[in-house]
Amino acid sequence: MKTIVVKLGGEIVQSPELDLIAADLRTLVDGWHRVVIVHGGGPQASALQRTLGLETRMIAGRRYTDPATLDVMKYVLAGQLNVDLCARLLTRGVMPVGLHGASGHMVQAVRRPPRVMQGAGPDPVDLGLVGDVTGFNLPLLGDLFERRYVPVIACLGCDRNGQVLNINGDTVASQLAGALEADALVLVTSTPGVLRDVKDPSSRLPRIDREAFGRLVKDGTISGGMIPKLEESFAILSGGARSVVVIGKLAPGDLARAVLEPGSAGTVLEP
Repeated sequence: MKTIVVKLGGEIVQSPELDLIAADLRTLVDGWHRVVIVHGGGPQASALQRTLGLETRMIAGRRYTDPATLDVMKYVLAGQLNVDLCARLLTRGVMPVGLHGASGHMVQAVRRPPRVMQGAGPDPVDLGLVGDVTGFNLPLLGDLFERRYVPVIACLGCDRNGQVLNINGDTVASQLAGALEADALVLVTSTPGVLRDVKDPSSRLPRIDREAFGRLVKDGTISGGMIPKLEESFAILSGGARSVVVIGKLAPGDLARAVLEPGSAGTVLEP
């Protein structure tokens, strides 16, 4: 029996690809594996901000969260996307339970203090109502796993005083994988894995260790937003998770194979 954390970005939650993911999740649950989903919703939040006439303010790639922006994140993450995602999973026979940071204090957090951020100058930056994860309600997850439910967690945290906080979805998923000592953290992306040539899906690298990652960044094979995503993933390998799988553009069965037969689909990150 494996424990699997699946991270879905907002662009995946509302895509046709979700039906393939749901079918594979059903396969894993039917095999008595324990599956939990963490989802984001950045594109949908930005779209709603535009509709409402609110500015989307980004600092070094991170969303500044004022009270109005936090309300948008609640509407999108714990509202529309979480409900729609659970509904689509149901159609494939998966039994989801939608959760967020204030649901049984599932995602415990504190407000992030100002800190110096790469690409944002020398001064500490305050990102507003943004949180750092301090823990999870693991007993609640255990109860759900025992009954073969699939927890579906929106990336919102909550502090002890009931203040809801916006948290990056990759961060929530990575830290949850570490806390659960998960067999696999699966990052579903827009590419079929880490590619030597971004224009050639057949150039997928089945496995990468930390040393190879450094070489691939240096020669430009890995670039852009994939760098921080993989950096955090390698960091979490030393925090409890046993493997990280980067996968996307799925064919039927790819996600299940990536977990059950590491290296057969996507890219497996190794220490």
